[in-house]
Amino acid sequence: MTEFILLGFSDYPNLQMFLFIIFFFVYVIILMGNGIIVLITRVDQALQTPMYFFLSNFSFLEVCFVSATLPRMLTNLWTQKRSISLFACATQMSFVLMLGNVECLLLMVMAYDRYIAICNPLHYPLVMNHKVCVQLVAACWITGVLVEIGQTCQIFSLPYCGSNQINHFFCDIPPLLSLACGDTFLNEMLVFTVAMLFVMIPFLLILGSYSKIISTILRLPSATGRTKAFSTCSSHVIIVAMFFGSAIITYLRPKAKHSSKTDKFLSLFYTIVTPMFNPMIYTLRNKDVMIALRKLLKKILTYY
Repeated sequence: MTEFILLGFSDYPNLQMFLFIIFFFVYVIILMGNGIIVLITRVDQALQTPMYFFLSNFSFLEVCFVSATLPRMLTNLWTQKRSISLFACATQMSFVLMLGNVECLLLMVMAYDRYIAICNPLHYPLVMNHKVCVQLVAACWITGVLVEIGQTCQIFSLPYCGSNQINHFFCDIPPLLSLACGDTFLNEMLVFTVAMLFVMIPFLLILGSYSKIISTILRLPSATGRTKAFSTCSSHVIIVAMFFGSAIITYLRPKAKHSSKTDKFLSLFYTIVTPMFNPMIYTLRNKDVMIALRKLLKKILTYY
């Protein structure tokens, strides 16, 4: 086996150009939206806080994450040439899994940041100083990258001697394991273990953090304080629900319940829909980001 065929959305031959246009504009929106968040969190002095430092890194990560899948999918839709070499498939899967793991860990770190800010506000400047923030982000990247390089090597060490058609729009573990010859039980157990470590455990820790945060908010004396505290957390909660919900169903459900159409739909959700809505959720629901965005637009208009 030297190459695979990514079937993608070939089930809909009459919609190929329409899908190309839709996904092209979605890609542009993701790049522009997340790029603007990275820009304003860098240049606006009011946003030089740990929360926006993590948001900036998260938006950069979203750009990388979507760029691991969408350009290849757009090329396939445009040219109708769906072949991908073994090395390119391994590279794509490695990047998708690495960036997905980093995103899970970073969302957990962002929840920890909100927990310290709301539950221990007096210790917040000391605990979440700039050095600690940089170390936390670096730890997310290093852990996610090292684990997934090993897992990718292990998946692609399997023999592939049957069909070379991957019923997906990118190289992902479930459809690849279904093409492998021989017993894949150990590989499936490894996938399950990694998913538990990088998806389920961070998700449970985030739930624990927000249960403490909510109980603290409800004890605040003023209604204004409660509203402000809820507004700073609500955007993060929405992103967590969208990303982790689809990822947990994809990687932690039994093999017998895997369906190619369901897998493609869920993958679209966490690889494309979440990165697209991330800038909208964080800007429309965040007063500080909206003020910074208006200031940036004002400067641009004044310059021209």
